Amino acid sequence: MWDMGWWRRTARFHPYALDAAAAVGLFAISIGEPLVDPAPTRGELNAGEIAFSALVCTAVALRRRWPLPVLAFCSAATAASIAFGAARNLATFAVVIAVYTVAVTTNRATAVIAGTFTALLLVVGAVYSSSKGSWLDSEKIVLALWSGLATAVGDAVRNHRDYIVAVEERATRAEQSREEEARRRVAEDRLRIARDLHDVMAHNIALINVQAGVAGHVLRTNPEAAEQALGHVRQAGRAALDELGTVLGVLRQSDDAAAPTEPAPTLNRLQELVDSFHGTGLAVKWRLSGQPYPLAPAVDLAAYRVVQEALTNVHKHGGESAQVRLGYQPDELTIVVENDARPGQPAADPAAGTGHGLLGMRERVTAVGGTMHAGPVPGGFRVRAVLPARQESS
Repeated sequence: MWDMGWWRRTARFHPYALDAAAAVGLFAISIGEPLVDPAPTRGELNAGEIAFSALVCTAVALRRRWPLPVLAFCSAATAASIAFGAARNLATFAVVIAVYTVAVTTNRATAVIAGTFTALLLVVGAVYSSSKGSWLDSEKIVLALWSGLATAVGDAVRNHRDYIVAVEERATRAEQSREEEARRRVAEDRLRIARDLHDVMAHNIALINVQAGVAGHVLRTNPEAAEQALGHVRQAGRAALDELGTVLGVLRQSDDAAAPTEPAPTLNRLQELVDSFHGTGLAVKWRLSGQPYPLAPAVDLAAYRVVQEALTNVHKHGGESAQVRLGYQPDELTIVVENDARPGQPAADPAAGTGHGLLGMRERVTAVGGTMHAGPVPGGFRVRAVLPARQESS
């Protein structure tokens, strides 16, 4: 059975060798035709016809490199041979190959013009060679049809190749897009995990650090205070483990569509959060304005994390007291966390830490469509976030 794959591979990697082989085969057929089907009325094959066949077939071997010049030469030579009655062999088929090559390698307009010009040139040669007959003789029509058929086939092959190339390019772009999307999702997941772990651990580790220091300081002089501090350490450690388990549980979910994407804390636990800071010696006052209403889960979580991280920063930078204000408006929720200003107290330096806390807060706020501003104020530091008030649909 004929292996078309072998033929395609050979044509792809050795095109000029195939053209040379085709030219040699065409020349052999054109020279051997008089031996198989002699035409006594035209005389024997002479040296001029052999030279003509050799030149035209040699041009066929160069058709890929110079398609239009090869077509022009083959058309002119064949039309001349027809006009002078020397077109007795199959070398005229070189014109069909040249027309096909132009149609395959150029655009449709060039192919149509070249094919039409070739057909007219051959017909003119045929008219010149015959003293009788009209332009619509069967011989002339066949010459024109051969040129038109070669043009149509070449145009169809070119369109098919362009279609295949376009499909391959689209497939390549789609694969690249999938890879880029996968990398983007991996980066987003890594960022989200890092942000969640920071939010979960920073607050509780800060509490554990402070209470462990208190316990170590008063262990001998005030055992009861040390025991109380260790109780706060256990409570903070338990809270850290619970929230860490929630984050890790999200990572273990097999159904991404149904799995929760964030840990659970919301503003309903704000008093619990404030109490945990009271245990570290940070005096926190908070108040509400407006009528509270249910928020979308992502907005509620972002609001809780902003308050948590802002208070953690206050505590980490040595603050002794802070104020938290939540303002519920019909279209937005405003959160303000700041140190109590005291005369002569230097402004907090946000560059003293890693900056991951502020960055995480800003990312969370931006992710839900809000805005945030953080900066020093006289006597301390202020964080102000405005979140869209997307109420839960009932």
